[in-house]
Order: sequence, then C-alpha cells, then structure tokens
Amino acid sequence: MTFEIRKLTASFGAEVLGIDLTEEIRPEVLAEIKTLWAEHQLLLFRGQSLEEKDAVNFSGHLGDLEIHVRHEYLSPDNPEILYVSNMKKDGKAIGILSDTEVGWHYDQIYLPRPAVGSLLYAVMLPANGGQTSFADMSAAYESLSDDIKATLKGRKATQSYEAFNNQYSVPTNSDQKKRTPDIEQPIIRTHPISGRKALYICPGMTTEIVGLPEDESRALLDHLFDWSVKPEFVYTHNWAHGDAVLWDNAATMHRREPFDGNEDRLMKRTTILPPPELAVPV
Repeated sequence: MTFEIRKLTASFGAEVLGIDLTEEIRPEVLAEIKTLWAEHQLLLFRGQSLEEKDAVNFSGHLGDLEIHVRHEYLSPDNPEILYVSNMKKDGKAIGILSDTEVGWHYDQIYLPRPAVGSLLYAVMLPANGGQTSFADMSAAYESLSDDIKATLKGRKATQSYEAFNNQYSVPTNSDQKKRTPDIEQPIIRTHPISGRKALYICPGMTTEIVGLPEDESRALLDHLFDWSVKPEFVYTHNWAHGDAVLWDNAATMHRREPFDGNEDRLMKRTTILPPPELAVPV
C-alpha cells in the first residue's frame, strides 16, 4: 500500500491519497498515518466506501473508542458510531445536530477524559455537500503575543456541555446531565502525543476563565475566540460523498454551516480516546 500527501493549508491539514480504509492496513503504514495525523492535525481520505465495521476497525487502530453519552443517536449495530443527521425514522430523529448552524466547539472538552480525535464519514449529503470548518488552535496559540501567553499560563476555563446544547443541540436527559457536569480544563493544552501547545477553549462550550472577574474573563475570551478563527488558521471542507475526515481533537476546533433541512444528510462518527496514561488534559 503506497500513498501520497497533499497539504490543505499552509499550517495544517492534509489529504491522503491512495489509502482504502476498508483494507487491513499494514503496521508500518498505520504508524505513518499516526505520524501524519499528529503532524497535520487533520487528515482527509476521499472516495471511501465504508461500512460501519470499517470505520470502527480503522478508528480502533488509533485508540480506544468511546460510546457517546448521547446513546439515543448511536448506531443500533455498532454503538461506537454516533449518527449526525437530520433524517427521521418512524417520525423520530435518528441523529444529533440536525440541519442548523453548529458553532465552534471542541468535541468532548466537557469530559475528564476528552476525545483525542474523531473520524467523520459522509454517507448521505445535501446537493451542495455542506461545509465544516476547522481551526488550527496550535497555530493560533503560537501566534499570540508573549503578554497574552503569560496571562493565560496556568489558568483554567469552565467548559459546559449544557451551554452548547442550549445553543445548538437538543437537551440531555437527567442521566446524561449527571455524566456531563461543567468541568474546568487548562486554557493552554499540551498535546498528549506531539507535545505542541494549543488553545483549549471554544465559543460553544467555554463559559468563563476561572479566577478572573466576569468582565475581564468575557473580554479576554472574546478576543481569543476572534483570534483563533482568523482566516490563516481555518480550513473549510466542502463535503463530497465518500469523504472521511480524521481530526485532532486536542488541537483543532470545528463548526458546521447550516444546510437545507429538506435534503437528507447522514454522517457517521467515531470518537477516539487517548491512552489512559495521557487522558487528562495538561
């Protein structure tokens, strides 16, 4: 198995050509993919024909897979897969995050052991494909002034899944609320694999900087949110059928544009956990 790499932006993201994710990948090739993932933070595999078992198998080579807390939207056959969809069956939604805008967020930043990655596969798309944007939070951090870096050093911020759901999703039930209370995470995260530092905050879930007065916290967060989505830090992906995108969830945040709710969209996602010894963000 041989493959080529095409960079998607100057700072991050790469398309991997010549890989069929339905095939068993040799250990040396898998090691190369892991290296590329750590280096580029986002990998795009076009033209895939994945069954659910293929997505689970490939993702499982990259880490333990989590069963998402939103169990009502999981695949009935492969619970490692979360459905992201506006489609319904027997009048009931089969997936989460229907067809509206989904603002900038880190997946699972609200958990003690947040995901280190996600694989999202396009099964069914609206006519225009739809768009998902990704922000390089390592480059955003590295470009900050020394004064702001010093201000942020050692600080934590509150992350709230409830805040995200109030803006973009449907409410959690009582059991899910108990499993996802607000949590404090470091504002600057050291990547568990690459060692690079990144901003670990997002407009969708970060509500305050711990220990700062409310007005100072809000002003600084708003500045960081605006800074981190400057055009030079963002890649916008126009989805095509068969695209599979693997992103680094310790160093990139993402958002989705709304699309025509009269057209069906079905995406299938796995959630990849870091090794247990590297689980807690630092």
